[in-house]
Amino acid sequence: MEKDQNLKGNEKIEESIWQLQKEPTQEMLAHALTVVRRRMKEDGHLIVAVDPSGAMDSLQIQTVQTGEGKLWFAAYTSFEEQMKGSNAVMSAFTAEIGKLFQMALRTEKIEGVILNPWNRTLMLNKNLIHIVVGTEQ
Repeated sequence: MEKDQNLKGNEKIEESIWQLQKEPTQEMLAHALTVVRRRMKEDGHLIVAVDPSGAMDSLQIQTVQTGEGKLWFAAYTSFEEQMKGSNAVMSAFTAEIGKLFQMALRTEKIEGVILNPWNRTLMLNKNLIHIVVGTEQ
């Protein structure tokens, strides 16, 4: 399968998440956030799935609900990661990392963005998104 040009480099994000999962320290978290920031500054993209039941004028980004009932946007570093999901038939498109993060920060009911919710997972709450994009809370 031809790799989307906008997704090239996302394997660095997957690698940093894998390292963080092996060694869950503040240093590894800082490294993972730095890798995500670097990809964002390179105009990197993530894959977001949309809920096709929404009206065409307001596509709803797929969310994941955690055990405590909080909603998170789901995003994927690759189509392979997206296909591991429970509903692999959803419509998907690529979105600029920075724009997705800004949307998450503006959406009240959303806690943040979960990267690769099924495998190499990184949960970026709004505080971590602010750190990645370099904005004050």
